[in-house]
Amino acid sequence: MSATTASPTAAPREVRLVSRPVGWPTAADFELVESAVPELADGQVRVRNVAMSVDPYMRGRMSDAKSYAAPYELGEAMQGGAVGVVEESRADGFAVGDHVLHGLGWREVAVLDASAARVVDTSAAPATAYLGVLGMTGLTAYAGLTRVAAVKPGDVVFISGAAGAVGSVAGQVAKALGASRVIGSAGSAEKVAHVIDDLGFDAAFSYKDGPVSRQLREAAPDGIDVYFDNVGGEHLEAAIGSLRQGGRIAVCGAISVYNDTEPAPGPRNLSRLIQTRGRIEGFLVGDHWDLAREYAGHAAQWIAEGRLQSRETFVDGIDHAVDAFLGVLRGDNTGKMVVRL
Repeated sequence: MSATTASPTAAPREVRLVSRPVGWPTAADFELVESAVPELADGQVRVRNVAMSVDPYMRGRMSDAKSYAAPYELGEAMQGGAVGVVEESRADGFAVGDHVLHGLGWREVAVLDASAARVVDTSAAPATAYLGVLGMTGLTAYAGLTRVAAVKPGDVVFISGAAGAVGSVAGQVAKALGASRVIGSAGSAEKVAHVIDDLGFDAAFSYKDGPVSRQLREAAPDGIDVYFDNVGGEHLEAAIGSLRQGGRIAVCGAISVYNDTEPAPGPRNLSRLIQTRGRIEGFLVGDHWDLAREYAGHAAQWIAEGRLQSRETFVDGIDHAVDAFLGVLRGDNTGKMVVRL
């Protein structure tokens, strides 16, 4: 197969993990280096990334503890969602200039098998939307609500991390699916205002203003039917305490404990699950790719109707990618955190 090629490019850079963080990661755990770009084999494409995703789950891959995803290898470039432009192609169906979504972020240029990339339409939505509301982020929210928590019209739904990437989509999707009341928690007054005024949540509170259990009872005095958990810890215990009969909890993440060096205490009120016949289920979006087409159809309609919107927090340059990642762990972002390359 003959290759199609764009103009030559400068030496690209990539971010490598050089030590496994203990507690909070620091800049010393990473290095930014120039990378060699291999020649293409048949069936491969070379992509110059224009944007990459930084996500909380990446903290787990920096550990070598057994988990659902292989750990990042020390001394090698990390991985994550990215969107880029094809610069060279030796694969049918991929032309120079196409925008593609793939999993080799944390680098400016990626060479990958075409089977691991998908062409995206940047005339329909900005490239970065495919890292967020139209990508894994949006599907995570949809799968957690529909398949795991089985949200129904009339449900009262509580979303933690409601101003973050997944939480902001989850709250809007819950409303679109008929929830009677959607409540969110966030980390500042500004984020609370965004969640209510821009995203259409019925109520929200800052977890820094007092005990989550008290604020949740005030926002949902009759209890909740569904809790979409992005935070864990105090939030999870509060949600169990407010769960109504037959309530469901979808555990998506637990960012409040990712950097703990000692095991966090578990919820002290699990016996309420007996009383309420409640259910807690953890999930990974990778188990629900079969919902992608269904979600894409709904999302397109909801966006067109103004019922689903997204906000992005941008950081520019691969030399600031680690700062962006640490910012996600601190909760600096509103909506999806994206590094523009």
